This record gives sequence, structure tokens and C-alpha cells, in this order.
Amino acid sequence: MDQRTIQLVLQYDGAGFAGWQRQPGPRTVQGELEAGMSRLLGTPTGVMGAGRTDAGVHARGQAVGMTVPAKWTPASLRRALNAVCPPDMWIAEAFEMAPEFHARYSATARRYSYRVGTDEAARSPFRRRWEHAVLRPIDHGVLSAMTTQLLGEHQFFAFAVRGTAPTTDAHRCQIQHAAWVPVEGGLRFDIQANRFLHHMVRFLVGTMLQIATGDRPVTDFGALLVADRNDDISPPAPPHALCLEAVEYPAPLYRTAA
Repeated sequence: MDQRTIQLVLQYDGAGFAGWQRQPGPRTVQGELEAGMSRLLGTPTGVMGAGRTDAGVHARGQAVGMTVPAKWTPASLRRALNAVCPPDMWIAEAFEMAPEFHARYSATARRYSYRVGTDEAARSPFRRRWEHAVLRPIDHGVLSAMTTQLLGEHQFFAFAVRGTAPTTDAHRCQIQHAAWVPVEGGLRFDIQANRFLHHMVRFLVGTMLQIATGDRPVTDFGALLVADRNDDISPPAPPHALCLEAVEYPAPLYRTAA
């Protein structure tokens, strides 16, 4: 049977999911999407995500790969899936990809954002679902200095959950962009890298905020970037303010324009 390789760009509100990865009991993004795919195709159908978001983490640009019968074009599959998927998920775009496309291993960059509310209204029910309220003075200069330190390649043993990567993994990531951006009501942390480790962005945000609010010395950040254990890391920032914004792939993998 002729088949197509499809990439979906998936958006979801993470509040109602126990993360991306399929699990036997809890509701997950992968589980819901596979249920929708199986309903449309009439057979159990697996999908591959670019990465595993944790429980409560949102996405505006999660990339998902799958193989479907050739009768399904990207446009027709997108329309049909949006008709059967739950309301806290939405397929924003769909592309036909080259057969060698792999949602995880073909990615060249992933981009996340983390939203911090710094004014009193950050505690409003209309904001606290999406923002981490930090109602203490934050040294913006210290935040900026730490993002400068982040750029380039580092080992991130200190900023990852121990034991979640293979023992042979060097925990090295190439940080292509990092910045704290002023936004209405607070700050947004933007970060792009070739890969991320488990809880890495949340550990980075939690540690940077502790340093920028004076709870840790500024020198700790550089020391953590070369540490080979996570014993001295700050608690991770809460998941509800984190969002997977986009995943990038080489242009030759797209059969339809990206």
C-alpha cells in the first residue's frame, strides 16, 4: 500500500494531561492523538513526538510524525483529526515529509518559553494557569548575565533528572539562543537548543530565579554548568508556565512547503 509520511504541528493545553507519553492509565497527549488516528484509519496507529513534555506543560508547536495511507493528504488528515480530537488539543499545521523523516532524531532545534508573572495580577485565575508568579524583586542584570553564560555548548548534568539519560550520554547540549524578555505583567524566558534533557528548562528557570532574587550567590550558576552531578541544583520551576514553542527540521525533509 502506498503511504505518506506526515508531520503534524500540535498545540495543547497541558493542564488536562499527564504529559506527552502514552501511559496505561492516565490521560496523555500521545494517547489521545493515537486514539484519534486509530479511529480515522480503522487500525491501531502509533505516532512519534519530537520530545516528551511533562504533566502540565503546554505546547504551541509540538512536532508529531506518522505514516498513513497515501489517500490521506496533510490537509485532509488535519481536518479529520481536528474533528475527532478533544478540545484541549488542536493540529495547527500538517506537512508531507520525506520517508526518512523522524520526529525526534531529525530535529535540529527545539524552542521553549517560560512565563513569569511579577505583578500582583499574576495571581489572577486568568493568568496563574499559564504563569509562575514571583512577587519579589528580580535582578534583571543578573538574569541577563546568566543567559550570556548559557550560550554555546555545555554539559548539563546539574540541570537534568539523574538517571533519565543513558549512562553513556555526556549530557551536552548546544544552546543556540537564550534570553529573558520583558512582557506585560512580567518576564518570558526564551531558550532554543539542539536538545533538552528531562526537566532541564525548569531546573534552569528555578535556579536562575533563585539567584536573581538573592537566594543563591551569582557564582553558583557557572559552577553548575560544569558540575557532574545535580546535588546542588535548585528545585525546578513549576511545569504550568512552560511551553514547547517550535521544533525545527532541515528544509529538504519537507515535501510540502514549511
